[in-house]
Amino acid sequence: MVDYDLVVLGGGAAAFAAALKAAEMDSKVAMVESGTIGGTCVNVGCVPTKNLLSIGEIIHECVAKSNSQSFSNPEFDFDDLINKKDELVQKLRNQKYTDVIKSMPNTEFIKGHAKIRSSNEVSVDDRILKGRYIVIATGSSPSVPPIHGIENVDYLTNVEALSLSKKPDSMIIIGGRALGLEFAQMYARFGTKVTVLQRSQRIIPEEEPEISDILRTYLEEEGIEIRTEANPTKMRKEGRDKVVFLDGEDEIRAEEILLATGRRPNTSSLGLESAGIGVRSDGAIIVDDEMRTNIPNIFAAGDVIGKPMLETAAAKEGSVAASNALFGTHKKMDFNTVPHAIFTSPQVASIGITEREYREKYGVCSCKSLLMSDVSKAVIVNKTKGIIKMVVEPKTGRIIGVHILSDLAADIIHEAVLAVKHRLTVDDIIDTVHVFPTMSESIKLVATSFKKNVKQLSCCAE
Repeated sequence: MVDYDLVVLGGGAAAFAAALKAAEMDSKVAMVESGTIGGTCVNVGCVPTKNLLSIGEIIHECVAKSNSQSFSNPEFDFDDLINKKDELVQKLRNQKYTDVIKSMPNTEFIKGHAKIRSSNEVSVDDRILKGRYIVIATGSSPSVPPIHGIENVDYLTNVEALSLSKKPDSMIIIGGRALGLEFAQMYARFGTKVTVLQRSQRIIPEEEPEISDILRTYLEEEGIEIRTEANPTKMRKEGRDKVVFLDGEDEIRAEEILLATGRRPNTSSLGLESAGIGVRSDGAIIVDDEMRTNIPNIFAAGDVIGKPMLETAAAKEGSVAASNALFGTHKKMDFNTVPHAIFTSPQVASIGITEREYREKYGVCSCKSLLMSDVSKAVIVNKTKGIIKMVVEPKTGRIIGVHILSDLAADIIHEAVLAVKHRLTVDDIIDTVHVFPTMSESIKLVATSFKKNVKQLSCCAE
């Protein structure tokens, strides 16, 4: 006898997707969450950061259009801004999570810390839950690098940086990938002096080099100091300042230090060893492409399985895990067709393989790039910053990667996602009529550039 068809550990995107899939067949589900319902995205991730980034963009555009010296450093109620962000988070948490769980009569939400006792038993404080299947979806937490003296410095993670009561005058951000750059631009536009430290030769090193280099130029034009190949060796507090020392004893001082050095799976206290569940050296749970662990009736989804740590990927993984567990569907995750975006201004969005990855594998690649200044809508609305790059299989013309730096890149990318997912060619895109003028027309223009010189075409020409 079992108490539940499915026991889900966690209360974020992957956990809810699994529970919702189970609810389609009226399965009996227990969802166990030790923290705040909703997980990272709605509480301390996508929702609050994009809200604050949008406000920062409005401030930046007002400053850019003003000739007033007093407006070059605008004053605003920072505390009120944070309070309104909190109200938004609470509203969406209630609508998308608390109210949703109430709408599923066969799902029981249990507050407490879960620990796996066996392949079908989970303890929650002093209670034992028995389930036919278990889905582990406990998310991730900020990763803290082993820098000498860091334990004596009150550093920030994304959690604290979203809830400061006072806007800092200066901030050092350790990490130059998505999270670090979003916070860098957010606070710089609020009026904070920001310095970004990135260990590699480029910021966002996994992106196309052109996108990385051009975005760096834009961020530096806004006054953000970016130091690459910067290796923090120690840090300490000196009076009101916090000091980061780099190789060669170079030092940087600021009021606050924000760690944006990645995330680690929340697996250390789950008792995975009791069920013999396999994990990698970084603590991520090992799963196959059906989200199944090495224990047949235990699945894992979301950040606990490692990269890509994206809310949308987590939700898809949770749905796949529950579907395979309860319905035996044998669905598989295809990570090659999962897009990602960075919400700087301009935005970065990417799907599929990069030019470097394809060349390393096959030795040859067909690629074309198009400046956004060659897109009519971008010129019309004065949003000409950026570039779009398309990676194509040389023999077939099949689109295998698209990488964008532009205004609305996170929206534009979805046509490219369908192209990669459904193995479309540049001819398929060229043959599709697009609305004019739009930013998404850039997809058709870069595809057309494989056949013609787009600078010599009239508007909407084939």
